[in-house]
Amino acid sequence: VQLVESGGGLVQPGGSLRLSCAASGFTFSAYNMHWSRQAPGKAREYIATILSTGTTSYLNSVKGRFTISRENAKNTVYLQMNNLKPEDTAVYLCSADYGSLNYWGQGTQITVSS
Repeated sequence: VQLVESGGGLVQPGGSLRLSCAASGFTFSAYNMHWSRQAPGKAREYIATILSTGTTSYLNSVKGRFTISRENAKNTVYLQMNNLKPEDTAVYLCSADYGSLNYWGQGTQITVSS
């Protein structure tokens, strides 16, 4: 099983980035997919979820700025991030779950700074 995030980097406040998470080794379409983030010295927090049904949910602080989507044909989940703020700086991780099964990627760094 592998989850590989990409698309991170340095962006100015107000800018946009799109993260991708390529999955392999499991039946992607059956899994709920999540994006989480962890800033230095802070607890990891879930920021966006897309269920296997396509239903989405967001942490309040990113609602209206971030959009999660999935492309089952490509075994990939995306996170479109707009109007980025310095407080969005963190390592962003994708994860997959199905019942008691739970997998995590290694994460990609996003730094929002001028």
